[in-house]
Amino acid sequence: MRALVRTGLVVGALLLGLALLSCFVVVDVTEYGVFLRFGRVAGVARAPGLYLKRPYPFERVLRLDKRLLTFKPATAEFLSEDKKNLVLHTLVTWRIADPVRFLATVGTRPVAQERLGDVVLTTVGAVVGGAPSSALISLDGHESEFERVMRRIVGQAQAEALTAYGIDLVDVRLRQLSLPEQNRANVFARMQAERGRIAMKYRSEGEREFKKVVAEADREKVQVTAEAYREAERTKAEGDAEAARIYAEAFGRNPQLYKFRRTLQVYEKILDANTTLFLPADADILQLLGAERKPAAR
Repeated sequence: MRALVRTGLVVGALLLGLALLSCFVVVDVTEYGVFLRFGRVAGVARAPGLYLKRPYPFERVLRLDKRLLTFKPATAEFLSEDKKNLVLHTLVTWRIADPVRFLATVGTRPVAQERLGDVVLTTVGAVVGGAPSSALISLDGHESEFERVMRRIVGQAQAEALTAYGIDLVDVRLRQLSLPEQNRANVFARMQAERGRIAMKYRSEGEREFKKVVAEADREKVQVTAEAYREAERTKAEGDAEAARIYAEAFGRNPQLYKFRRTLQVYEKILDANTTLFLPADADILQLLGAERKPAAR
């Protein structure tokens, strides 16, 4: 009998310990702790720590992830403002902002992503339908129009998701944009023409700059050549003047020798080895040569 009583006391103590232990719950920094009392929300633990609750049959804790979550909505085809079909692949980043509304409307992550995907695709269709295809397919390399369209999508879908499901839509990104087969040829031809126009523009600018550089170089060349020619003429004139002065000085000292030398220079220019020259007896050259021989004969 005593053993039975002892066993009952031990079992009761264990049950009491388990009941007391179930009154404490630890909430992690990455989650919300939602306290449910008979299926209804009794409170939400938003900060991490140790919390006290009623024993399990009366109250339980549902844990919801508070981290950033991502998913890829279904690929969809949209019609732009200029009647171009665009196939968009998006990536959605979200998190739970209101745990109570989240549990009341969607309850689980798969259902939440399904509803949020519908909201995003509806918003993308509305925004893309009011924008030209060039806003998403940039031909000039500028991203301002594309970023403006993506901000409109996030802003509109964010308000609806928070109000309807308690979800904070953090961002919507375009993973890939493709074109239906019937549109690709036209778009690629337009892109090729635009690239050709840009290339021609750069080529014209390069040609204009090249001509400008060549003209500047030619101008500098003419200027340098003129200055060099002027300097050469000045130096030549100074040399001729100096030579004339030296000739005049030499001529003044010995006119006969100077005349003889000039005569030899003239004959050197007009005569060669095959030339026979007949001179009269009174020729200057013969007189000079005779004058030179007379002292030698004495």
